[in-house]
Amino acid sequence: MIILALDTTTSAGSAAVLRDADVLAASIGDPAVTHGQRLPADLDRVLRQAALRIDDVELFAVAAGPGSFTGLRVGIATTQGLATARGCRVFPVSALDALARAAVKHDAPIAAWMDAHRGQVFSQVCAANGVDVLMPAEAALPAALLEAWEGDATPVFIGDGAVRYRAEIRARFGSGVVVAEPPPLAPIIGRMAAERPDRAVLPHAVIPIYIRKPDAELARIRRLAGA
Repeated sequence: MIILALDTTTSAGSAAVLRDADVLAASIGDPAVTHGQRLPADLDRVLRQAALRIDDVELFAVAAGPGSFTGLRVGIATTQGLATARGCRVFPVSALDALARAAVKHDAPIAAWMDAHRGQVFSQVCAANGVDVLMPAEAALPAALLEAWEGDATPVFIGDGAVRYRAEIRARFGSGVVVAEPPPLAPIIGRMAAERPDRAVLPHAVIPIYIRKPDAELARIRRLAGA
């Protein structure tokens, strides 16, 4: 099965083409150019690297969030449009789940942290298998999340949020704690889709995972509260 995977949760993002679980081609985007300007050209480029065409794709996979609201909307809409035109299904994946999957080699609880800006991170803590959720996804201050950890084992931290707040993590767990750089997520998302293609949905059924309300909605709420 040929799978086309896309991640637009960060400014760079990534794309990948897989045949089942084997990655045929993968690329990281240019963070200086918006996803709206780069897509679907990034997907066309990675398909050409794999010597394939869009007509060869049998399943689409996309990071449904959390992340940049604009990036999510562009990535999901692009995937939905291509999948609809091809009559294919879409496998939506949480970026936090994908990050956890990338850290299973450490055999420890996994804290996936994505930078949510405004001093917060999007966080989810999974068991060492990268699947079972110990602390559900939320947007919170790093200090509050570190204080809330009650497990016996020291977690492995992964993601751009973990890298940004490395000092706070080390202050809580010591200098030996593992803080891993996030890998490109598209190949991981593609492999997750290859494992469970039966969980793919119709294109219109893909729902963004925001966790936190968009800034525009928060501003509207504040205006209404002030009135």
